[in-house]
Amino acid sequence: MRRPAAPAPRATAGPGGGDVLVGIVAKVHGLRGELAVEVRTDSPEERFAAGSVLRARRRDAPDATLTVESSRPHSGRLLVRFREAPDRTKAEELRGAQLLVPTAELTPPEDPEEFHVHQLEGLRAELPEGTVLGTVREVVLGPGGDLLAVAREGRPDALVPFVTEIVPTIDLEGGRVVVDPPEGLLDLDTP
Repeated sequence: MRRPAAPAPRATAGPGGGDVLVGIVAKVHGLRGELAVEVRTDSPEERFAAGSVLRARRRDAPDATLTVESSRPHSGRLLVRFREAPDRTKAEELRGAQLLVPTAELTPPEDPEEFHVHQLEGLRAELPEGTVLGTVREVVLGPGGDLLAVAREGRPDALVPFVTEIVPTIDLEGGRVVVDPPEGLLDLDTP
């Protein structure tokens, strides 16, 4: 995820903890077990390359390990075949599954203006003078740009555009982000 000077395209997303979300199985495509996957990573060519191993997390089922057999772009999604789902029947069992990789497998971004979503979630959000706003609960990926959802005590979450002008400082070692909001931004969600 790159922190831009203006709204950015989609970025790597993660549910936090030890795994990062790289895709969600939307539906089965065809009879041979291909799955339409909504991509949630900046590196689909790496994450969904033949031979890549992913973890599938589903409701009411234990996690499963999946090995990518092939992938190809199709209508804004990827069509992915997994060795463990060689036909439509087995593929149907994966509908709705979250596709995850361990954070330990992620290489740190080389650019100091790039971050993995899991690095931002849980950071303390504060104003330039040090007043604590709350905690970054999640990074919301939107078509117009990414937002930091900042959980605030006794108030609704604040949605802060993740752009350099509004989030000028990200201090991973210090566990904080500095938010310099334009006037009224934090009051937009007042009940």
